[in-house]
Amino acid sequence: MSTLRVKAISSLHAEFSVPGDKSISHRAAILGGLSNGTCEISNFLPSEDCLNTLKAMRALGARFDVIEKLEGYGPTKLRIHGRSMKLAAPEAPIDCGNAGTGMRLLAGLLAGQDFTSELFGDASLSSRPMGRITVPLAEMGANFETLGEKPGCAPLKIHGSKLKPISYEMPVASAQVKSAVLLAGLFTEGTTSVIQPAVTRDHTERMFAAFRVSCRTQDNKISLPGGQMPESCDFSVPGDISSAAFWLVAAAALEGSRLLIKDVGLNPTRTAILKVLGRMGAHMTETVHSKNGEPIGNIEIHGAPLTGTTLLPEEIPNLIDEIPVIAVAAALAKGQTHIRNARELRVKETDRITTTVENLRKMGVDVEEFEDGMTIHGGSRLKAASIESHGDHRIAMAFSIAGLFAKGETVIHGTDCINTSYPGFAHHLEAIRSERRNPADFILPTTAP
Repeated sequence: MSTLRVKAISSLHAEFSVPGDKSISHRAAILGGLSNGTCEISNFLPSEDCLNTLKAMRALGARFDVIEKLEGYGPTKLRIHGRSMKLAAPEAPIDCGNAGTGMRLLAGLLAGQDFTSELFGDASLSSRPMGRITVPLAEMGANFETLGEKPGCAPLKIHGSKLKPISYEMPVASAQVKSAVLLAGLFTEGTTSVIQPAVTRDHTERMFAAFRVSCRTQDNKISLPGGQMPESCDFSVPGDISSAAFWLVAAAALEGSRLLIKDVGLNPTRTAILKVLGRMGAHMTETVHSKNGEPIGNIEIHGAPLTGTTLLPEEIPNLIDEIPVIAVAAALAKGQTHIRNARELRVKETDRITTTVENLRKMGVDVEEFEDGMTIHGGSRLKAASIESHGDHRIAMAFSIAGLFAKGETVIHGTDCINTSYPGFAHHLEAIRSERRNPADFILPTTAP
């Protein structure tokens, strides 16, 4: 089991790019595999999660060629050969690893096939609820068996069938559920609609547009006519703002710092982290320089004294991945930060409410835990601690950032999990910990095949 050792820094002056967006890379692999030709995908995220989705599509017949790769991880540029919506039956159960996004989107895709398939994952994924997708997909005519030790959990055996379109009102805002239903809707005759209780990430809708799939959004209702075939296209994945969030918090909390994150996704459904840090007192500017489906640009942030804030209920669905590192920012800010309406955190890779609270307390932070969140009393100097990631990549990275502000050496245990979303994190952490300024120090080692 790997560890990261982190000590406090006195300055942070850097500029670099983060790896490709995880959510978009999953969708690029799936839509590229469904398309009617060859797609070239650049800046693909070679994380374990996204590679599992890519391999799943290969198991369903969508071959891919590697053009460029990140040394030790996997492809960053690849060519996917689409199946024109005609997938092949897999020869064996499909391993989704730790990827909840991958499993849920693939379940929507497989629900409308004319063969039986099975999706399984690691222990963490097998403990996460799948009823939120099996219920609407069953309403469309799909037949699921949940084979996990816990009721309603993976492995999922999917008996594909002819699906009918539905209008589904989601009880909980979830981009994964929305996307699973819409992907299943591609295999129906008629129009499938999803009504969301709050705005969620719209990467699926934007990627449908890039692949020339008609999809209409009116208020919180998204409608997709069935029977469409994605048209092959070349696609560049923007940098992942959820990965950038760790460094943005580090820079925001360190007075006198300057950080430039380049070529990062600035999708409005993903930038709530910037609004929160702005309310806390960080000084930021955003510059969009590309808007081909997904807005891409640069974020420049300067450190300043931070103050506590309250996360708004409508922000939570689009902040859910960033809350552990926002909690770290709150610990470094003066005053109280209130995080509520976030019960969804309890069914992530870990119970992120409890794991965040426990680790903050280890570092000397006064924090109250609630069923749906926490209140953090910030402003005291953090103390170094021995931190358990519990196999959760976002917990491991968030407390690596906390270690940059703690007195003594913080040791993060179980950091292999970071590779599920951010290959190269340790490289960037070391460059920042060593207080390097040269952009070349932050370039991840890439190699041609």
